[in-house]
Amino acid sequence: MYHGTLIDGDPQIVERIQTGVRMEKRLIKVLKALAEFHDMTLGDLLEGIVLHAFDGKCAFQRESLSRIRELKKFYGLDLNSSDSHRLAEAGKTRTFRKARRR
Repeated sequence: MYHGTLIDGDPQIVERIQTGVRMEKRLIKVLKALAEFHDMTLGDLLEGIVLHAFDGKCAFQRESLSRIRELKKFYGLDLNSSDSHRLAEAGKTRTFRKARRR
């Protein structure tokens, strides 16, 4: 089960904004299916994952990690964390910018 489905104590009031982020197609399919499995929105799932990552924690328990492995197979997602800095969009030439030094 996903860690963030229960509310302990008083809820934190937040202001949410709409954002347009681009992500790998198969990754989004897995995330949407996982959100549906946990009966939550994609945005809520992503918020939980990011907040756990910021704390250096895994957002998922054993059951969810098993479900993620199944969904990755189903959607043909063969990427993992070691690929995160090597992704390039199909049909686009990858360019590198030199960091500005002050």
